Amino acid sequence: MPTYAQEPDRAAPDPVEPVPEGIGRPSRGDLPEPGPLGPGAGDGEPGPDAAGSAPAEDEYTTAIRELEDRWRRALADLDNLRKRHARELERERAVERARTAAAFLPVLDNLELALTHAGADPGAIVEGIVAVRDQAVNVLELLGYPRHAETGVPFDPARHEVVGIVQDPDAPPGTVVEVLRPGYGDGERQLRPAAVTVAKRE
Repeated sequence: MPTYAQEPDRAAPDPVEPVPEGIGRPSRGDLPEPGPLGPGAGDGEPGPDAAGSAPAEDEYTTAIRELEDRWRRALADLDNLRKRHARELERERAVERARTAAAFLPVLDNLELALTHAGADPGAIVEGIVAVRDQAVNVLELLGYPRHAETGVPFDPARHEVVGIVQDPDAPPGTVVEVLRPGYGDGERQLRPAAVTVAKRE
């Protein structure tokens, strides 16, 4: 009879060992939580969410730098404005001083002319001085400081400075009897008050 090669016996599956009593299958709650996968997982490095705070910090830093730059520019502009204002103010003062001095130049010219002719005609010197005085008073009035040397007017503490009280039966009480030093200007533009004597009040 022909003989057939016998096939090797197939390996039988290992028998399942019974689970000993008292030991159950682990529940899902006992299993460890799945951790982050990939390289570097579990080594303490920040995850992907931590990288989102870096752009926010960069925006804050940029905004702070822009505000500081604007603040420095504002300070520089303010300092330049202050210096320019000081220069303009000093220039205006110089212009006003020059204008006032130029207004008095004709007065000096007339004084020198009167002194030149004083030797030839001594009597004319008085008329020359009076004319120069009137010219100087006119200059002050044009500059906004009119002269006050009136008598017989009521005493005004804003325009008069009392230097004496006299008994004058012909003058009403409280009126200016004599002006010892004229005053110039009015109100806030007053150079000085007039020094006067006033009639005694009864």
